Amino acid sequence: MCSCYTVSVKTDDLIARFGIPEGDFQIPQQDLRPTNQAPVIWGGELSSLKWGIPAPWDGKPLINARAETLTQKQTFRPLLKKRCLVPANGYYEWRKTGSSKLKNFIGYEDQPLFAFAGLTDGTHFTILTSAPITSIQYIHSRMPVILSPEGERAWLNPKTPFSSVSSYLEPNELLTLSANEDIPPSPRQGELF
Repeated sequence: MCSCYTVSVKTDDLIARFGIPEGDFQIPQQDLRPTNQAPVIWGGELSSLKWGIPAPWDGKPLINARAETLTQKQTFRPLLKKRCLVPANGYYEWRKTGSSKLKNFIGYEDQPLFAFAGLTDGTHFTILTSAPITSIQYIHSRMPVILSPEGERAWLNPKTPFSSVSSYLEPNELLTLSANEDIPPSPRQGELF
């Protein structure tokens, strides 16, 4: 599960990296959490969308969706043509060790900016997750789907059926992710770790 990630980059660098048109958009220089506005690429442009698709049956937004079950879920089936990219530098995951939790920052060793696969309803978005790659599975049983540049282009093409892009959602063992471990967690107000 991904419940906190970061995108710390100049807007011009993000525009250049993803080949999107320039616009009047400021990238937040902070960690992003559920319900935050965040930069998302969809429909050929950079947009600011709210993280978490509303769930009518629950007060909690759907911040993640299991890639393996998208076609089985009534909530996500209508969004399979509304695919988006969620730019990121890395994400945080908490690893349990006994009774304590250690905060881990996970990102590419050699690439400062990449994209998670996402779905959007036009106002909100969710990040897709898969089983983790071997190098980080000791931290958590899920990870965000990180797309290759080829996968990014295919994922964004609305003319490509979901069945043709679903293979990009499988764990990619070629990723060179690393975890910066043992970062003491910084509790949010009222939250205990």
